[in-house]
Amino acid sequence: MTEQALDIVDNEKRPQFGNRILTDPKNVFEHNAWDNVVWDEKQEEEARRITSQQLSTLVPDHDKEKFEDNAFEYWNEFYMQHQNRFFKDRHWLFTEFPELLAGEAIPVSVGKSAQIVNQGNHSHQVVDVVKQHEQEMKKLYSLECNMGVEGNSDIHSQDTQPIIKESPTCSTEEINKICSNVKRDDTDLRGVKAHSHMDQEVTQSDGKEDGYPGEHKKYKILEVGCGVGNTVFPILQATNNPDLMVYCCDFSMTAIDLVKEHPDYNPSRCHAFVWDITDLDASIPLPKDSLDVIILIFVLSAIHPSKMQGVVGCLASYLRPGGVIVFRDYGRYDMAQLRFKPGRCLSENFYVRGDGTRVYFFTQDELRDMFTRAGLVEDQNLIDRRLQVNRGRQLKMYRVWIQCKYRKPIHQSSETAASS
Repeated sequence: MTEQALDIVDNEKRPQFGNRILTDPKNVFEHNAWDNVVWDEKQEEEARRITSQQLSTLVPDHDKEKFEDNAFEYWNEFYMQHQNRFFKDRHWLFTEFPELLAGEAIPVSVGKSAQIVNQGNHSHQVVDVVKQHEQEMKKLYSLECNMGVEGNSDIHSQDTQPIIKESPTCSTEEINKICSNVKRDDTDLRGVKAHSHMDQEVTQSDGKEDGYPGEHKKYKILEVGCGVGNTVFPILQATNNPDLMVYCCDFSMTAIDLVKEHPDYNPSRCHAFVWDITDLDASIPLPKDSLDVIILIFVLSAIHPSKMQGVVGCLASYLRPGGVIVFRDYGRYDMAQLRFKPGRCLSENFYVRGDGTRVYFFTQDELRDMFTRAGLVEDQNLIDRRLQVNRGRQLKMYRVWIQCKYRKPIHQSSETAASS
């Protein structure tokens, strides 16, 4: 089973859905997943033993160079093969990162029903995205029940999607907490009309009437490593805010072409472009200090460790003061790391998959050091240890991810971040 199939059943609902705790090991197979699973010393020792053994058989140097020099070709081949059929849309992101719908009503799954967290005078509106989210969760629940973990050891994904579990009821306190964390950049917002057709009044201009695409928009989001748009289009579908502009970039030209072919791609609301973020001198259609949110989800891990700090510093320079990077990626000793066979290890905690794409497994301290060196301030740095089980096959799968938010100080400029 591929890593994408494993990760498709993965949902990090931090305050809303992160409260299923396994208190009695005898009950482990009563549900498909358990939150905040703490490893014992024996598990830690076994993980260290496995990774030490992996280091004993490294990929030859000439192959390491090949994987680095031709990285874009491997991702192009991946998207040429899978097109837009591989990853599920990430509607779950709105509960983890409410910044993505700043100023709008935020859909929140509540038990078997749904409700809207209102931002402004929009209590009369119904957001269909909530129902679709719950339907997806049920489908993925069914998928997980039939999955095993045998097969390809080169587990692969740049995308972790919602874990399957029944959603506990959100308390009023939790809902209010989400609301209080949402940054409003505009007080005249239009509410939410999710999963509707494009507003017929929106013009089909190319968005270049300004100095750069969407310059006049008041709230700007960039997704780095957008793939075929599994984050971008849920955002666009979940809001008709006329002051929102979503930018998206990817290493792969094939992926960007697929984004532009999507029926919901509208240049007046979205601008997609090719960008190798490891090329720190590359020119992109955005000025420094211009973005409110940068989405960096299962992307940094695909980059050579020696280039990560430069990438983070470069991205930080595009945030406006007060802007935030939202981050989600693999944590150290995730099951995906421990399943790599000998000969797949490039360097410590860095591996190559069977299709030539690569993946790194982080610690919280590594990420904290990386983002703070770039001049950003920590809002969140959480480790998500999840025990995922297949009840039919009586299998246990230990997953580890790290989720972060790092913000650019109000007083900081791009020059400060770039020099960090």
